[in-house]
Amino acid sequence: MSAQSDVAELSSLRAQIEDLTRRVVLISDAYRNTDHSAVTGELDQAERSLTNARRALERASTTLTELIPEHE
Repeated sequence: MSAQSDVAELSSLRAQIEDLTRRVVLISDAYRNTDHSAVTGELDQAERSLTNARRALERASTTLTELIPEHE
């Protein structure tokens, strides 16, 4: 695989993580002020983990982009 195609794949993965994060937040918010709010803490942790994963993919993508020659 070339760095360029890897950057595209990382972009796709970031979009999927953003969608997952949005979905987790929707569920978490539904339980935030209920008798079952304990689930919110776990889902908030999942959201933080997904956010950290997205940021790591962004950093990897930036690094790979720097490896792509100007003419590609």
